[in-house]
Amino acid sequence: QLQLVESGGGLVQPGGSLRLSCKTSGFTLDYYAIAWFRQAPGKEREGVSCISSSGGGVNYADSVKGRFTISRDNAKNTVYLQMNSLKPEDTAVYSCAARSSAGPACYLYGMDYWGKGTLVTVSS
Repeated sequence: QLQLVESGGGLVQPGGSLRLSCKTSGFTLDYYAIAWFRQAPGKEREGVSCISSSGGGVNYADSVKGRFTISRDNAKNTVYLQMNSLKPEDTAVYSCAARSSAGPACYLYGMDYWGKGTLVTVSS
């Protein structure tokens, strides 16, 4: 009954931008840290970014730092991932996940709930 649904994926040219959304239902987002992961074809899943329950704490993988921005709107039960200056190596299925947490930290492990993902393809 607790669900996360991603949207906003698609085809974009290198250097372009895309905004992903993670809409949640069935639980109170205020008490969950949220993270974005991605998995490219033939590659292992990797953590991209996370944000604490209040939005005050964020973290990014080195590969996306300075290009991606994570944010959340708890009133809308939605977390966003703004992706700028996209590169072909960013091509992957992007999934969001939630971990129960009321503190200032965010996490890229121990996730409680997962979405099914949305495909991002960066190609000319």
